[in-house]
Amino acid sequence: VQLQASGGGLVQPGGSLRLSCAASGNASYIDIMSWYRQAPGKQREAVASVTRAGGTGYADHARGRFIISRDNAKNTVYLQMNSLKPEDTAVYYCKAPSSGYDYWGQGTLVTVSS
Repeated sequence: VQLQASGGGLVQPGGSLRLSCAASGNASYIDIMSWYRQAPGKQREAVASVTRAGGTGYADHARGRFIISRDNAKNTVYLQMNSLKPEDTAVYYCKAPSSGYDYWGQGTLVTVSS
């Protein structure tokens, strides 16, 4: 399984960004796909997750501002991020467990700054 994340960039506070993560390889059996983030000097933390059936879960810092969604036909997970704050600045990673192993994308940098 390979994961390719994209969509990061520089955005002003209050702005929006949409991240994408496309899974390839043996991706049809992936159930849960998740987004994590790691800010400079901090540990990686969970952001949101979505199951193949569409069930979602959010970390407290993301709930109400971020929306995770998924296109199973494209094996792609999205993260719509709204009302962005400077503290959302981080490298965002997608993760997908498969066959007992956690696969990670390469990360995409989101910078929220005026």
